[in-house]
Amino acid sequence: MRLRALSRHEALVDLGCHLKSTGYSFRAPTPATHALVNARPENQIARSLTDIFGWGRPFRTRLVSEDILTMLEAVGAIETSGDLARSLVRYSTLDNLLFVHSAYPTNDNDAVFFGPDTYRFARLLGQKLGEAEMPGSIIDIGCGSGAGGIFAVSRPACRPDVVLSDVNEHALSLARVNAELNGVRTAQFVRSDVLSDVEGCADLIIANPPYLCDPARRLYRHGGERGFELSQRIVEEGVARLNANGRLILYTASPVVDAVDQFFETIEPYLMSTGNRFVYEEIDPDVFGEELTMPAYAHVDRISVVALTVFAAGA
Repeated sequence: MRLRALSRHEALVDLGCHLKSTGYSFRAPTPATHALVNARPENQIARSLTDIFGWGRPFRTRLVSEDILTMLEAVGAIETSGDLARSLVRYSTLDNLLFVHSAYPTNDNDAVFFGPDTYRFARLLGQKLGEAEMPGSIIDIGCGSGAGGIFAVSRPACRPDVVLSDVNEHALSLARVNAELNGVRTAQFVRSDVLSDVEGCADLIIANPPYLCDPARRLYRHGGERGFELSQRIVEEGVARLNANGRLILYTASPVVDAVDQFFETIEPYLMSTGNRFVYEEIDPDVFGEELTMPAYAHVDRISVVALTVFAAGA
């Protein structure tokens, strides 16, 4: 690692490279699991790099090298209390890729989330992209950490142009780090509300947007008053930007009321009007059950994770 003065970007990249060199691995769990595991008495103080940069546990500074402390200080991502410190960033692994994202708990409005939905989204992309020729261009809407777009272009024999877009500038800054950390050199980064500031069309448009009704309206969680208004916008704007033979792959969720999928009921008339072929499927029938205690979900039976694939004419 370099000892000269580092920018925030360089420090995050260097820290990630160092973690990679140690064989670091961490699969981010749900926030509920994270809280339960960290609450165990034996987990109050970090004993390893995984404890520090995965679980986000307080650590004694002597546990890490001066170089690592310098990295965290350069990033402004360390808080101290007495002889204990805590990292304000996390690193998680996805296959052989490494991603930096916000520390637990992700309470800030501009927090950048990475968790089980990220892994399900990547698995969906792997399945869908394995079914057809590699796209020449990709747009990742609401990219967050950049995991979806970076995963897509990191697949064997797949080095298309990729645009990582997000309305959250903090997310874009971390996506830039993650692109470099994972060897994606040609990505473009665009601050955009859905596709409003993204130019052109693409062979593949992907999105894993927020899909809950969040009272705090945090960017990474709030998808609208019913949870899926943002997903609806992505479909309607995205389909219009597909190249011939292109595809849109959306990973999202829908409230289910009296056995009716509310998102599909809303979006189906639009999909039918386009004449484009589409596939709609349920991935997980019941997630975020704790949200059902919130007023916005008072009449909802369950929240279902779904995937929508739309094929442009001729595909």
